[in-house]
Amino acid sequence: MSTIAIIIGGAVGALVFIAVIIGFIWLYKSCKNFSRRNSDTGSSDPSALMEWNKGAGPSSSAGPQGARQFRLEELEQATKQFADSNLIGFGSFGPVYKGWIHDNVVAIKRHSGLPREVFVAGVIYLSEIRHRNLVTLLGYCQESGSHMLVYECIPNGSMCNHLYDTGREAPTRLEFKQRLSIALGAARGLCHLHSLKPPLIHKNFKTANVLVDENFTAKVADAGIVMLLEKIEEAGPSHSSNINVFRDPEVEALGSFTEMSDVYGFGVFLLELITGREEAVHIDYLRSNESLIQMVQSRLNSNEFVDRRLVGSFTMDGIKDLIKLTLKCMCFPGKRRPNMNMVLVELERIHEKEMELTTVRGEGTSKITLGSELFASK
Repeated sequence: MSTIAIIIGGAVGALVFIAVIIGFIWLYKSCKNFSRRNSDTGSSDPSALMEWNKGAGPSSSAGPQGARQFRLEELEQATKQFADSNLIGFGSFGPVYKGWIHDNVVAIKRHSGLPREVFVAGVIYLSEIRHRNLVTLLGYCQESGSHMLVYECIPNGSMCNHLYDTGREAPTRLEFKQRLSIALGAARGLCHLHSLKPPLIHKNFKTANVLVDENFTAKVADAGIVMLLEKIEEAGPSHSSNINVFRDPEVEALGSFTEMSDVYGFGVFLLELITGREEAVHIDYLRSNESLIQMVQSRLNSNEFVDRRLVGSFTMDGIKDLIKLTLKCMCFPGKRRPNMNMVLVELERIHEKEMELTTVRGEGTSKITLGSELFASK
């Protein structure tokens, strides 16, 4: 009997040991998956959002899905009565103010209009969309004839500030690899929007809506804003009289936006990353693939296309491949454009190759690709 008891005891012990090992493996995988979800689809700082929710005061409340409802007095206090000194810009939703709530810096967008339930429903939906490459919508307010949206504030602002020479301060010197990394982040943000069921089309993707944090990680702003405006304005969203060159020309003909419309806007964004200038003012007459190629080729032949600040930080293959991808994103008809997943894969390939050549081998070049070289082969 004692022998049998020993055998049974040993078997039970072995089973317990195996169960413990399996438990540790399961726990490790769970933690790893949780970490991956936080890095890909969560906030860039999940702990900050947790503290944010804990810090809700008596003047605000959390909606059923987590969207915070703020009172006007709280937002007035945060912005010093919406003082001009806290005005940081204007967007499609209206003026944007910087504010401080519970020691968190936020961006508050203000749009005139009467309270509407559809606005709250739209905010709740948009606030649930979380990704490290999207600006997070934290909450809202509907008081005193205004709709207000409260977003996380991104410290380094829009890419316009780092590309264009505004005359007020020198633009940032971003190397080619950094610009590729920023393009990758923006592409991941758009890919996430397009992967939703149903897909969420940005409808207003442009350089001004690509923000960068303190590490120059790209975050796409204003996702869903056009949709929200369409819901809360009786006659639909108001449009600026200025031509929006980031807007796919086919939208006018088709009467609707598609994922390929976002791809076109992304192509214009890539064009500005390459040139370092507000290319928007130069391409408002383009309505065909042929005219686009002619414009790019003429600029390349005169060596006035690639941003001079990039000299020495790129390879010939890298710049040529990015220009080719840009043209594909902006080609006509739109059905010939790659979708954002395909764009992302190609950007990852270009970035990986560029990192290998310029970081490991140091093969940066000061030459500018000529149009004859780029378009010699089909």
